Amino acid sequence: MAANMYRVGDYVYFENSSSNPYLIRRIEELNKTANGNVEAKVVCLFRRRDISASLNTLADSNARDFEEESKQPTMTEQQKHQLKHRELFLSRQFESLPATHIRGKCNVTLLNETDVLASYLEREDCFFYSLVFDPVQKTLLADQGEIRVGSKYQAEIPDKLAEGEPDNRVQEKLETKVWDPDNQLKDHQIDQFLVVARAVGTFARALDCSSSIRQPSLHMSAAAASRDITLFHAMDTLQKNGYDLARAMSTLVPQGGPVLCRDEMEEWSASEAMLFEEALEKYGKDFNDIRQDFLPWKSLASVVQFYYMWKTTDRYIQQKRLKAAEADSKLKQVYIPTYTKPNPNQIMTPGSKPGMNGAAGFQKGLSCESCHTAQSSQWYAWGPPNMQCRLCASCWIYWKKYGGLKTPTQLEGAARVGSDAAPRSHMTRQEVQGMSPFTSNAGRAKLLAKNRQTFILQTTKLTRIARRVCQDILQSRRAARRPYASINANAVKAECMIRLPKASKNPVKNRSVARPSLVTIVKELAIQAPLKLKAPRGAPTPINRNQGNQPRSVSGLLSKRPFDSVKGSNVSFPANGRQFTPGLRTTSQSVIKRQKVNQGDAPNPVVFVATKETRALRKHLSQAEMRRAARKPHLLVRIKLPLPPRPLPVPMLPSSTSEPIVLED
Repeated sequence: MAANMYRVGDYVYFENSSSNPYLIRRIEELNKTANGNVEAKVVCLFRRRDISASLNTLADSNARDFEEESKQPTMTEQQKHQLKHRELFLSRQFESLPATHIRGKCNVTLLNETDVLASYLEREDCFFYSLVFDPVQKTLLADQGEIRVGSKYQAEIPDKLAEGEPDNRVQEKLETKVWDPDNQLKDHQIDQFLVVARAVGTFARALDCSSSIRQPSLHMSAAAASRDITLFHAMDTLQKNGYDLARAMSTLVPQGGPVLCRDEMEEWSASEAMLFEEALEKYGKDFNDIRQDFLPWKSLASVVQFYYMWKTTDRYIQQKRLKAAEADSKLKQVYIPTYTKPNPNQIMTPGSKPGMNGAAGFQKGLSCESCHTAQSSQWYAWGPPNMQCRLCASCWIYWKKYGGLKTPTQLEGAARVGSDAAPRSHMTRQEVQGMSPFTSNAGRAKLLAKNRQTFILQTTKLTRIARRVCQDILQSRRAARRPYASINANAVKAECMIRLPKASKNPVKNRSVARPSLVTIVKELAIQAPLKLKAPRGAPTPINRNQGNQPRSVSGLLSKRPFDSVKGSNVSFPANGRQFTPGLRTTSQSVIKRQKVNQGDAPNPVVFVATKETRALRKHLSQAEMRRAARKPHLLVRIKLPLPPRPLPVPMLPSSTSEPIVLED
């Protein structure tokens, strides 16, 4: 019952996604909405995975400085990795979340020099913070509320003097005396002098024009003159004049007029006091932000003094009563039952209903991505769906609470930020042509200068063995057809290590594939697509013949292109269509200028030209045969040509000489 009871000030886990880690928030208020639901106004705390890489580098340097100053014991790499999951960053960002999304409590403390970092790993649901993150400005700053605990904050106590040993220190440099209790004046004489000082202060406010506006009545002026600033000035005057009442009286009322002493309550105007109350409602007792955002013309000492004087006024008492009444109307605590619904990322057993993420299609034999175990009571899908990674039950709980894996892996960054991964198509067209073996050496030298990075993919022996042993998991043919889909190499190698002892007893036989030689393939290609001689360049092209007849008038170039008729047809076609004979140009068409192609943008010099016979043969191939020929270009393509059409019988006409011509009159 107490574990499910959440109160204001508790640090709790919030779940906003079934696959992402929990959000860590601090409850500030519990409000009941109009429809009866409970919403929690919370303060946001951020993890390392929520901030940028540059801020993570800044946090790492701050952590190293802390370890050096506090002399932390050495930790292993795995402990340092897990310790980053326990670090949080406080912020001043508020948000409202449904209370039903709470998934448990946690403990968050401010880090100080006396803490041992390794102790946070030993305790469950424990986090720490030392920096404040600003989501708007994207900055990390040290927490202003740091508790000054440690050796460097302790006072240095000098050694005790022996009996009879003189104290050679200069007392005036150590402290300043402001009041001597062993003076020659009696208590009633001091009280009389303080009354005179208050009367002088009231008279001085009557003479001051600005004070008469702020305190228009005598009672207000007398109350202002009775404040502590007047009494402190009177007692300081007695100390400076050697407790001589006559000299002190003359100091209170010099030749120019009475001395007027004001404190911060009198110096501040009503509008400035309203700004201070508004800033105090927003920032609390963070006087640096109050001065910076609301009262930049005031000093920090003035803001602090006004705050403590403002707490003695009736205005503070009224606001305190209003806040107490408002707090009574709000909820103090709320009961949230334990969340028992199944997570959609659960990988179901074959007999049960599959999850929302298609977990029933997961391959068998995969191990945990974090602890690499192969046995677990429940498995959860983790990471990108095409990677088919999974976590065991304990690692899944660790991932949800701490936002990381127990051991550092390369896939953790890919699962955290999928958009940060570099695209696969990072090479430009020039770079691909530079790597092509058909590019000339002269052109390749220019293209290689533009390459970003030259790399080579080299497989290890274990990878080549895994391809043979784990053919059912790897599915090399399917992977070759989908090169953009990622392969979980770690899972394949882990399964290979399990199957390898059994596979060594039954070696895999290689199937020999009979392939024709290169000479045979070249001869067959030469027969199928013979080379044709190019036409001589001397003869003018149809474009050159029509250039002399091209009109030069502006109206002919800018006017709308007319329609020309084709011989043998009554249908009109546009002059720029494809219905005309190739090579001919009408007089109404504009001249096409040939663009100079840059060598870097030029295509590969090897070009395959299809002839009329090749196009005719393609029509006799089905779509499946075309795909098969494209996947296996070394195999011969057998085409069944249709039989030629039979000639139609020609009817025999009677000869002109078979019968005589009879002419009738």
